[in-house]
Amino acid sequence: MGHSTGIGRLSLAFTANSGQTRSSLADINITPLVDVVLVLLVIFMITEPVLQSGIEVNVPKTRTVKQITEQRMVVTIDHDQHIYLNDQPINLHELPLKLHQAGADPAHQAIYLRCDQSVSFGVFASVMDAVKLSGITNVSIVTQPLETKGSAGSGD
Repeated sequence: MGHSTGIGRLSLAFTANSGQTRSSLADINITPLVDVVLVLLVIFMITEPVLQSGIEVNVPKTRTVKQITEQRMVVTIDHDQHIYLNDQPINLHELPLKLHQAGADPAHQAIYLRCDQSVSFGVFASVMDAVKLSGITNVSIVTQPLETKGSAGSGD
């Protein structure tokens, strides 16, 4: 007459439109959720270094280009001569203080400097002066590789 349940386990039943009585599924399968989370984690781990800076800057092209191998602070000067510290806008007069606060020992700290090629040398020199005021002497200027005719694939 009644339903018997196991000790410590509650079983729920419901009646379908066809008149059949069915029990509900009490266990949730989390394996697909874990798979999706792990795939997203791997994707974010791979794309994070590629998305180093979201500010568009047309950096100059040079013959010698050193690959960026470590994570450093990035100072950027865009086409409109706005200055950014790690994608955050910053005033030129606040830059030395912010750079000095970010690292423990400025003498051993290194930064990357990205500057649009259309920016005047005066603005570039002002930013370099602000960096030097913070005590940082190791500044790497970010450039793009210079394309030669041989690498363009002219077909000759």
